[in-house]
Order: sequence, then C-alpha cells, then structure tokens
Amino acid sequence: MKDIKTALLQAMESTGMIPVFNHSDTEVAKSVLAACYAAGVRVFEFTNRNANSLEVFMDLKAYAASFPGLYLGIGTIFTQVQAERFVAVGADFIVSPALIPEVAALCKAKGVFWVPGCGTITEINEARKLGATLVKAFPGNVLGPEFIAAAKSVIPELRYMPTGGVEPSRENLKKWFDSGVTCVGMGSQLFRKQWINDRKFGKIEYAVAEALAVIKNFID
Repeated sequence: MKDIKTALLQAMESTGMIPVFNHSDTEVAKSVLAACYAAGVRVFEFTNRNANSLEVFMDLKAYAASFPGLYLGIGTIFTQVQAERFVAVGADFIVSPALIPEVAALCKAKGVFWVPGCGTITEINEARKLGATLVKAFPGNVLGPEFIAAAKSVIPELRYMPTGGVEPSRENLKKWFDSGVTCVGMGSQLFRKQWINDRKFGKIEYAVAEALAVIKNFID
C-alpha cells in the first residue's frame, strides 16, 4: 500500500490544481470545499490567515471525511508552533510562503508532506537538501513561467507548483504547464469575492471544473 505522501503527490499530479482558500465562516468554507470536490478537486489548501483559522480548519477536516480521496492541507505557515498545531488536528500537508527550516524539521519528524515557498535557485536547492519533493514558486506572477523552466533545467528532480497570480485561462495555464510545472495553486483568481458574498457556490463549482478541464489537456 502506498504511503500518504506518495498518494498525495499523485493526486496533485493527476488533477494539476490546488485551490487555495480562506474564510472565517466555517459554513462558507465547507460550501467552497464541497463545490471544489464536486468539480473534481482532490487536494485542497486552506490558509492560516484569520484569527480563527485553526477552528475553521478543524471543522473542515471533520467535514472532509465525507469526501473519499480528498486531501486537506494548511497554508501560510510560518512557524514550527503553527505547523504543530495544524498537524495535531489532521493536516495532510503543510505549505509555507517561504523556506522555513524549523517547519521542515517538524514535518520531517511527523512524517507530513511539506511544501516550502521558494523564489530563487538558492532557496530551491536548500529546500531539496531539507527534503522537499515539491516546491511552491511564490509569488508566481512575479517569478513567471520562465523561472520554472530555468529551475527545472538545473534541479529537474524536484516538482514545482506556482501560486499567486496564476489565472484560470487557457493561455495562462498553457504557459505554466509548458514550463514544466506539476500543478498550480489558485486562489483569488478562482474564487470571486462576489460569488462568495452572494453564496453562489454553483458558480465556483463551474469555474473550478472549467479550469480542471483546461489543465487536463496539458497533463494527459
């Protein structure tokens, strides 16, 4: 039987996209998670950006148990203490906007999949030495697809996930996947504030399904 890290990485590769979302209202977060799952998402990143993010995540984790094959992780983790708290309540993976050795150490000790944020070749190399197999190229809109192609030319054994400014358009996604990314992280470009405010979760499901359909052309 494959371990969770292998299964998680395969889920990231097979869908090609990780939605990145945060909200202080548990019911809104649940509805967005359900819409994404219905659209075909199997890896979902909730972010630690509100005072009650831990509580919301705990509710989401319990709710996610009703969705077979779904992996739920936490992003925007800057400290070992934060990582420990979310790992304790069942986070399947930890994502950081930066390369943070103490978070790497905690994840290694707990056997949790770790995704560090990197913006230079030096950081990517350090991430590799700390045990990363997938790195988050952040901010993606600043680095661009050319950065991914350059990074892969010198450190080809790692997998890359740009986050920040990735757009759900065919043109933008093609550039990223042509550069060699394994998957992309999408947040504000995918979840329009008005849809969230108006509780139009069906529109979110449709938008996510459309993006996944476009991505499928580039990963098959």
